[in-house]
Amino acid sequence: MTHIGHYRATIELLKGSQHASTALWIAPPTKMDAQQLTKENHNQAFSAMGARIEIPSCALCMGHQAQVKENAVVISTSIRNFPNRLRKNTKVLLASTGFAAIRAKPSYIATKEEYQQYTQILQKNK
Repeated sequence: MTHIGHYRATIELLKGSQHASTALWIAPPTKMDAQQLTKENHNQAFSAMGARIEIPSCALCMGHQAQVKENAVVISTSIRNFPNRLRKNTKVLLASTGFAAIRAKPSYIATKEEYQQYTQILQKNK
């Protein structure tokens, strides 16, 4: 995710979720963003959903920090996508923040219709 508005939109889309149905990692790009997430209580909400909150840096996007299970499929909001970035035989699909947030709810990739339904939620709450 690239700016604080993406985190706010993700919280809005996941509102009411007890727990993300997939692994959800939150990696603020800067300390300033991390502090703002804490100030707005978003870190607490993400943690309650079972999200893993990373230290602020570019390491996760670069593939230097954490690794996923072998053969995993990852939906990422980063700008990097190359073979085996997060582990051997993994697939990394790049997506918008909204699509990635929607993906954290069901255990499958959302359809076009589901995506449009969730984006209407964001439009109402701009």
